[in-house]
Amino acid sequence: MEKITVKIEGMMCGMCEAHIQDTIRTAFPSAKKVKASRARGEATFLIEGGFDEAKLKKAVEDTGYTFVSVTSEEYKKRGLFGM
Repeated sequence: MEKITVKIEGMMCGMCEAHIQDTIRTAFPSAKKVKASRARGEATFLIEGGFDEAKLKKAVEDTGYTFVSVTSEEYKKRGLFGM
């Protein structure tokens, strides 16, 4: 499982965050824990089996926001109390 972090410019309110979350869920139906933060200017989600960066960029830009960058890292689920 990978944790994807997308830097996005243009989110101004809670509805913008919801719009980005819906966009990611539509483009990647297997995405889990989709979150967006206008304060940090990013969205994060978990996905298994990789993802298409070009598809993600197009989805974000088609909604009217500016795709800045994307990073991925291996996600390791932590147990109770972070152990």
